[in-house]
Amino acid sequence: MFCNLPFRIALTSALVLNLAAGPTILSAQQAPADVPTITIRANTRLVVVDVVVTDKKGQPVTGLKPEDFTVEENGKKQKVSVFVPPGITNRTAATPAPAGVFSNHPENLTPAGVPTVLLLDAANSPFKDQSYARSQMLKYVLQQGQSGRPMAVLTLTDRIRVLQQFTSDPQVLLTAIKNFRPQEQILQPGAPAPESHGVADSPRGTAVSDSIAQAGQAVQAFADLQIGYNIERRTMITLDAMRALSRILGGLPGRKNVVWLTANLPFDLVPEDRSMTDAELLADLPGQGRQRSVSVNAAGSLAAEQRNLHGQAIREAEAQLASASIAIYPVDLHGLVSGMESSASSGGSVYSDSALSDRAIIQVSSLQASQGTMEEVAAQTGGKAYINQNEIKEGIALAASDEKASYSLGYYPENKKWDGKMRNIKVKVAQGDTQLRYRKGYFAIEPGPTKDRNYERDVAAALEVDAPATQISFMAQAKPTDPGKIRVVFLVDAHTLTAEDSGGSKKMNVSLYATVWSPNGKNLGSHSIKVDKAFDAVTYQQIVDHGMMVPIDMEVPAGGKELRLAVLDNKTGYIGTVSGPLGQ
Repeated sequence: MFCNLPFRIALTSALVLNLAAGPTILSAQQAPADVPTITIRANTRLVVVDVVVTDKKGQPVTGLKPEDFTVEENGKKQKVSVFVPPGITNRTAATPAPAGVFSNHPENLTPAGVPTVLLLDAANSPFKDQSYARSQMLKYVLQQGQSGRPMAVLTLTDRIRVLQQFTSDPQVLLTAIKNFRPQEQILQPGAPAPESHGVADSPRGTAVSDSIAQAGQAVQAFADLQIGYNIERRTMITLDAMRALSRILGGLPGRKNVVWLTANLPFDLVPEDRSMTDAELLADLPGQGRQRSVSVNAAGSLAAEQRNLHGQAIREAEAQLASASIAIYPVDLHGLVSGMESSASSGGSVYSDSALSDRAIIQVSSLQASQGTMEEVAAQTGGKAYINQNEIKEGIALAASDEKASYSLGYYPENKKWDGKMRNIKVKVAQGDTQLRYRKGYFAIEPGPTKDRNYERDVAAALEVDAPATQISFMAQAKPTDPGKIRVVFLVDAHTLTAEDSGGSKKMNVSLYATVWSPNGKNLGSHSIKVDKAFDAVTYQQIVDHGMMVPIDMEVPAGGKELRLAVLDNKTGYIGTVSGPLGQ
């Protein structure tokens, strides 16, 4: 787990002092020795489940103790090893890093309270829905006032973009939301099948009707192909967004709430070849598995292929969200829908009564499928979907209120086999008349490289985002050396790195990156170093106690104004990033 604040201060002092003395990479003669047992976050198999406990009226139930909870995994009772009641985590206000020091440590990033992210999904939402969401977000922030709740504002277009990093200042949040400009959806959602408009009843003859029908089928086939491509692209964009959220929020302690304002989600988090039974699916997921049916998702077999092709990526995204303790609260931007909105906007008078009826049925069916997906994503992450309501700001308030009722339970699974299969979680409370909300399971995925997984690409994606990735915790400092050159010194918290046993030593495999960017966001130059080495017991203990210190010397390209740094654990794929102006 993450170090306490005094240890962080010691790390900061060590960085400043060692910089003055001229740092060098840790190296020592290797000597086989037993290494004391050390708890390293990246190596643990601790499963953390955030449980929201309320009474029948939806009010928080407080004062519960560990013995009040029973946790089962695949029907077997588990021992609760970690218990955190509501209001304990993230209570300390953020403290800025020392002058001249880059840091992505949690205590340097986030104000006190449970972090909440407002994510406006432009990739999966039409222009008009984005505008409505923006107005509702502004209304919510205005009414929230000085609550002190930390929030960040993000948008999803072709990728995650940060409008405002975490702040508890409502005026800063208002400014960030006002600066958002709705845009046309990059990839349009699947459209309903073309309507006949009563043409099939034309008196001009069967041959003409057959020709029109064939032409309609050809148009539909082309539309199906386009729909399939759009679903594919939106799926990839949404998966990348989930990975980015896991990187940004993964290192922050405790529960994190993501309010996902969207008109549609292209997939849920339980792939087709799930391990849970149909009965368990129906019992646990409020959407009742409706997304399993291809017909309600989009056109034909293309949608089925989309689910099968990305099954492994969906599993990994779910595992990353679970590891980061992220609860997703999808908020449906449609509001109250009758099914006739599309016809009205298109000029309903040109349609026959039967066509209007068919169009309404198709639209309502599609909406139900979309809302079912939202409900299932919420259920799988421990959040709650907000649908069929016009006051979207109430959905945002729902996520924020859960922090008063959220208990964190951690256990080490008795099943030590990490086979990638889904494991079902059930939580019970001894106290009667309570309602529980928590994620229903997780995929037991072994951390480490997967087939065709390019971690270098993940680092590049993380550096593109204007927010620190926190899975790996580190500090750094950049100092000029010769003219046009700088030395960047990293001090990485070894508690957030993986260490493997290697003949009595501990082996670490870490890559570090220093990149220089222009004011318009262009990468002008980069340099990297890889530390792939086994350390003896004494040296390893020093690394754990004081951090892994690694220098990078590099030239500063002309026009460079910003320094962006990254650390990658090559065993787990966890990433840490931080950025700041050159010369800081």
